[in-house]
Amino acid sequence: MQYDVVVIGSGPGGYVGAIRCAQLGMKTAVIEKYKTFGGTCLNVGCIPSKALLDSSEHFHNAAHTFGTHGIDLKDLKVNMPQMIARKNDVVAQNTAGITYLFKKNKIDSFEGVGSFVDKNTIKITKADGSSEQITAKNVIIASGSKPTALPFLPIDKKRIITSTEALNITEVPKTMVVIGGGVIGLELGSVYARLGTKVSVVEFMPSIIGTMDAGLGKELQRVLKKSLGMEFYMSHKVTGASVKGKTVTVTADNAKGEQVKLDADYCIVAVGRVAYTDGLGLENIGIKTEERGNKIPVNEHLETAVPGVYAIGDVIKGAMLAHKAEDEGVYVAERLAGQKPHINYNLIPGVVYTWPEVASVGYTEEQLKEKGVAYKAGSFPFKASGRAKASMDTDGFVKVLADAKTDEILGVHMIGPRAADMIAEAVVAMEFRASAEDIARICHAHPTYTEAIKEAAMAATDNRAIHM
Repeated sequence: MQYDVVVIGSGPGGYVGAIRCAQLGMKTAVIEKYKTFGGTCLNVGCIPSKALLDSSEHFHNAAHTFGTHGIDLKDLKVNMPQMIARKNDVVAQNTAGITYLFKKNKIDSFEGVGSFVDKNTIKITKADGSSEQITAKNVIIASGSKPTALPFLPIDKKRIITSTEALNITEVPKTMVVIGGGVIGLELGSVYARLGTKVSVVEFMPSIIGTMDAGLGKELQRVLKKSLGMEFYMSHKVTGASVKGKTVTVTADNAKGEQVKLDADYCIVAVGRVAYTDGLGLENIGIKTEERGNKIPVNEHLETAVPGVYAIGDVIKGAMLAHKAEDEGVYVAERLAGQKPHINYNLIPGVVYTWPEVASVGYTEEQLKEKGVAYKAGSFPFKASGRAKASMDTDGFVKVLADAKTDEILGVHMIGPRAADMIAEAVVAMEFRASAEDIARICHAHPTYTEAIKEAAMAATDNRAIHM
């Protein structure tokens, strides 16, 4: 065999899995169809969207809160081309970092589309049509996902766009419709709302971020409406969209079946993502994808029906999260090395990078009720936090859910400043089966946002939060 491991795809799952394989002494190669490494996350997903979120947040604060801080500005304006250029530079730095890591770990890389000839032979088809073959003892499929399209709503990538095109708009639109009230739609919608765009969100479900604790979606919707003027059309079924000149008209039916029309400069379609398996040649080795979501079936060790062929990340079941894919890449590498790694899928945090940020780990209240688990809940609002008052970030709360008998923490849900970073404390606590009392007894630095976690834990244990 030419390689011990060949990884198809260089996104978070693929490149992390490849590096871990190399660290463990395996001769490793990565096949990537694009010219840069990093997959969706680094090129057109997590990293560029966070760059724009940070830039737009700076502008929004300069326009709306600097005066209160005693900072006076004149002639504030958005330089959109520069904002996009900075975003592109951030992406370039990150993708170059992976190139460096591959060289450091002596990982071979191939540019082209990787497809199975048989389970140990991979054909690499390059952009010019030429091809070559490599062999491997084991193959890890990490081909990721692509935006879901609505069959009745053609995406022209000019006015009706996906998240990819939304990262490169070089003007501040006056109006924008976002189809989908999930993570991607709300993050990108908030970018432009901060810059002055009138953003309308159309969502089929009765609540936004519907997979998270219901209280989080309710609070986020309230804050985005209050602080950014975003409009929400909940329980609306989109029926179509048409473009005339520079105007997109989106039609939808409300809960009563009445038609609603929304005109905008752009329409972002953000209704989810689907596993990307095009060109892999799965049929050549007998792998069939699932009908729903096009996912590749795997067992508890992330191995497909074909021995020696594994799949990780967005292309298999579970949350489509970069950090989930990374953990799975490490898991497969360590399994191949004879180790016994584990992943607790219930403790993979979910984050929405709006402002305030939203983060969640473990069971929601809705899930605990459905499972019939007796629990107790404690909440603490950021408006009672000294640190939040100092930074003018008083929206949101932290909620701790604990077992009614054992006090073990079952879920932590938060919306507020730096929630994306704070959720790690909850993940660590839950990984070690901590009780709410454990968190309540840990000394937290003052003044910090994380004190809200301690106060929520105190509220959950014996309704004894100090500062409310």
